Amino acid sequence: MRKLSLLLLALIALSCGSAKVREYKAHVVREYPHDVTSYTQGLFFDGGRLLETTGQWGESTLRTVDLETGQATSRQDFSRKYFIEGSCILDGNLYILTWTSNVAFIYDADSLKYRSTVAYPREGWGLTTDGKQLIASDGSAYLYFMDKDLRELRRVRVTRDGRAVRYLNELEWIDGKVWANVYTTDTIVIIDPEDGKVEATVDCRGLLSAKDRTPETDVLNGIAVDGEGRIFLTGKYWPKLFEIQLEKKK
Repeated sequence: MRKLSLLLLALIALSCGSAKVREYKAHVVREYPHDVTSYTQGLFFDGGRLLETTGQWGESTLRTVDLETGQATSRQDFSRKYFIEGSCILDGNLYILTWTSNVAFIYDADSLKYRSTVAYPREGWGLTTDGKQLIASDGSAYLYFMDKDLRELRRVRVTRDGRAVRYLNELEWIDGKVWANVYTTDTIVIIDPEDGKVEATVDCRGLLSAKDRTPETDVLNGIAVDGEGRIFLTGKYWPKLFEIQLEKKK
């Protein structure tokens, strides 16, 4: 009887651990202009402000962006030796990662004035926050949870059906979950931050039409949610930013 009970418990645990991943499609609610010179790396709202960090050597910037026009209302350029990546605000500090320079920049969140440069132990890719800690990606299958001094608190391996999901890039915290763009794909994964399991996927294929693409158009990258819960997506050198809703795939 004891063996039977243990077997039953094991089967229940296995069943609970294999919950089916929900599948959604991004349904466009509204389109906005987006600066086609923006190689989008970080995108997020801070109150009514839309902030964006853009990458590439010699092109990296920090911008505040007017949602209706897509134009920068303020812009700061970085030295060409830095390739800027993800960004977010926590406790009055604006954190900005660099790709391979092993440093992060800290700015005052209100004035956007430079505060300091700090060491960063890995490649910088995406960055977001749950309001208490920083959450970063580095192109691997891991999410790194850090304190405001960028000290690692813990990490989780992101998996789907038990398999690692690599190339996690741009991140956004939405309704208690981490949304992550999977680099070079048109897929966003929605992750449980506690155990790293992918709970849902968002299919973004066809978001940017063929007529809006040029030889310079790059991949999907850029997830933001505003104070009203509206979700926005864009990509590197994309001419448009999209407000979307999730539509269950048939």
